Amino acid sequence: MKAVAYQHSLAISEPLALEDIELPVPKASGRQLFVKVAAIAVNPVDTKIRQRVQPGAGAYKVLGWDAAGEVVEVGDEATLFKVGDKVFYAGALQQPGCNSEFQLVDERLVGPMPANLSYAQAAALPLTTITAWELLFERLQIQHNSLQHPKPVLLVVGAAGGVGSILVQLARKLSQVTIVATASRPETQAWVSQLGAHYVINHQQPLLPQLQALGIDSVSHVASLTATDQHYSQLVALLAPQGKLALIDDPKTPIDIMPLKQKSISLHWEFMFTRSMFNTPDMQAQHQLLSDVSRLLEQGQLVSTLKQQVGSINAANLKQAHALLESGKAIGKIVLAGFDR
Repeated sequence: MKAVAYQHSLAISEPLALEDIELPVPKASGRQLFVKVAAIAVNPVDTKIRQRVQPGAGAYKVLGWDAAGEVVEVGDEATLFKVGDKVFYAGALQQPGCNSEFQLVDERLVGPMPANLSYAQAAALPLTTITAWELLFERLQIQHNSLQHPKPVLLVVGAAGGVGSILVQLARKLSQVTIVATASRPETQAWVSQLGAHYVINHQQPLLPQLQALGIDSVSHVASLTATDQHYSQLVALLAPQGKLALIDDPKTPIDIMPLKQKSISLHWEFMFTRSMFNTPDMQAQHQLLSDVSRLLEQGQLVSTLKQQVGSINAANLKQAHALLESGKAIGKIVLAGFDR
């Protein structure tokens, strides 16, 4: 089967940073699904692993943790799907990724693909949707339409990226929280407003004065999706007592948690691969999550965050997608669809 992989951890500008290769076709067993991959999306995790993880001598590493496709075989213990079902999923870090024609994936991590979306539109969603859902409703414990805080305000830092683009929608549709999104360019500001942010401020300028200009003196929840170390002192200052701070990025400098003590601010990490990485007892929660989101998409309450499609699935196009992600200028999700035959 065709695949895109790498043997050496290289800058994306290098010719061998990603290569077109052929791999043996695997076979499903246990609770695995064997999926024919129709479309994939790229995420920062792809670029981070490519830059940091060197495969063993002579080995290739296949990246990719966002896919949509069709089930062509099921393992002998699989019960949630059947051959012919269209699905979407992020998968597991410790397994080969979806940058290949076929992929094995545990059915407990898979959702039914929304019937109203194309493969490309669906592939844009799983990883960021799981991240956003877990961050909002499990880490920050924002309640669906029943928050206890008298004036709940959610600040989303870096709202125009992949996670922010779905997180803003989920928060707007499934809760009563007031959403303040940060974005620094006219096109990103317009994007997050379109997705449902009540207010948009610029994270390249001091945050608190902009909030106060909106009549907001403090926020109850912060979802910090990028550059947490750059904004950390501001976030602590603007969080209300007993507020909640959640982050997903990898701060370049250590975060001092001591400033959180006086306000009893809680700190939450969100890493959507935790369940699959540790085979947690509730791993099937991601199947249920994606199933719920699939219905919301079919009902028109959410929209795909696909923003740019860069052609078919091959090394050249994936290198272009990685380079765009690494530039920090991407809006929404970048998707590739179909393998050249």
